[in-house]
Amino acid sequence: MCEDERHLNRRALLVTGAATALTLGSVSFASGAGAEERRTGKETRTVRGTLPTGAPDFVYLPVEIPRGVRELHVAYTYEKPPVPAGTVGNALDIGIFDERGTALGGRGFRGWSGGARTEFFIRADEATPGYIPGPVRAGTWNIALGPYTVAPQGLPYEVTITLTYGAPGATREPVYPPERARGRGRAWYRGDCHLHSWYSDGRRTPAELAALARAAGLDFINSSEHNTHSAHAHWSDVAGDDLLVLLGEEVTTRNGHVLAIGTEPGTFVDWRYRARDNRFGHYARHIHRAGGLVVPAHPHATCVGCNWKFGFGAADAVEVWNGAFSPEDEVAISEWDNALVAAARGGRRWTPAMGNSDAHRDPDPVGRPQTVVLADDLTREAILDGIRSGRSYLTETKSIELTFTATGGKGRHAGIGERLRVAPADPVTVRLDARGVPGASIRFITDQGVLFTSPVVPESGTATAEWRTTASYAAYVRAEVRAPSTTPGVPGPMKALTNPIFLGR
Repeated sequence: MCEDERHLNRRALLVTGAATALTLGSVSFASGAGAEERRTGKETRTVRGTLPTGAPDFVYLPVEIPRGVRELHVAYTYEKPPVPAGTVGNALDIGIFDERGTALGGRGFRGWSGGARTEFFIRADEATPGYIPGPVRAGTWNIALGPYTVAPQGLPYEVTITLTYGAPGATREPVYPPERARGRGRAWYRGDCHLHSWYSDGRRTPAELAALARAAGLDFINSSEHNTHSAHAHWSDVAGDDLLVLLGEEVTTRNGHVLAIGTEPGTFVDWRYRARDNRFGHYARHIHRAGGLVVPAHPHATCVGCNWKFGFGAADAVEVWNGAFSPEDEVAISEWDNALVAAARGGRRWTPAMGNSDAHRDPDPVGRPQTVVLADDLTREAILDGIRSGRSYLTETKSIELTFTATGGKGRHAGIGERLRVAPADPVTVRLDARGVPGASIRFITDQGVLFTSPVVPESGTATAEWRTTASYAAYVRAEVRAPSTTPGVPGPMKALTNPIFLGR
């Protein structure tokens, strides 16, 4: 075993139009083993160093891989010293790029586990979840260290690299889930597009997630692992006629997270940039070219790096409800509603709302909340079109059903995500039919705010609310179903909400 001490050299700091990065000195195996050892044996190198407070977002450790390697194994540890109250401690992520390099775009990307694992391996025939199987080719690979947070004392780390020599196995051709399930024609379909399995920092297998999705009454889900597409080839066995599995990624930058929903199989979306780097637009277009949707996730989450700072110009929808309803979601809904006002008054494109569970492990419920989409069929194309068009509402569980319409004169009518084209003074009737919401109240919200609140829904859980207005008085109307308030002056937790119906020509 060889030990090497690596420290940051400030002069080696690179700023290349993306997040700051630093490349350390290379670790070489090129002359460490004889011919016989190369055929059957192993070699190990250990690297130690310390990252200071203010370290770059990414630190690359180059590893010179010789020919004849069957398996690459990497393990790492780092110290977590106590820190003063109110100060963040050490957290170090890890991933790897192969001999094709670390350039943005991910051509050399071979896997990422963030802080979820302390070791990983890559072989031609298999790899640790989060990593991409394939040959361990000769050349310069780069272990990517991501100092998420660094304590005032610095972040001492140790990385151990082990090469196993021998004949490589065969790399299997990936098999992806179908883009169509057995639908009901044009109907409302329930989905959860933010889920994590053991292919990133979740603890459930795809099979376990699929079983929970079916139990939650879902028709579709989306694979959304942090910063890796490694799960894409592991969903085909659990998809079926009753469950459409879309493929995507949760792109976890240092300035917010974004869901890539329904991209083409094998699509990787890079995350190594901040808002100041002016790179998000490029990768939003990359998601669109891959046929997917761009959906900022939990935009007001308080975790480090989670708050969304890229703007919503490229967004196809926004996740305003993430997991158990919280004050963060309340803020996200308020911001989304403000954007609806600007869009309605300025005649600009509006951004639909989504709700997803972000489930990681027990006891996180799958499908709580869920997005219910009106689609022409249960296909990738139809579901994405329904989400993009805002023909959807959000509910806490499968037991809640909503029907929301607006009607005007001469038989005109519109549903969720549509426009009722009436003259400014024409009377409009807005109606919500709700099921599965005992004890809740129905609210109608316009560009002026909450203009109608129903009595409490009876124990049957079924209620109808109607309200009359005009297009000159309300540019749009949307509905919320709220549980009773627990704090005076503060609305109760959300049970369901709709995307808006716009009024006027």
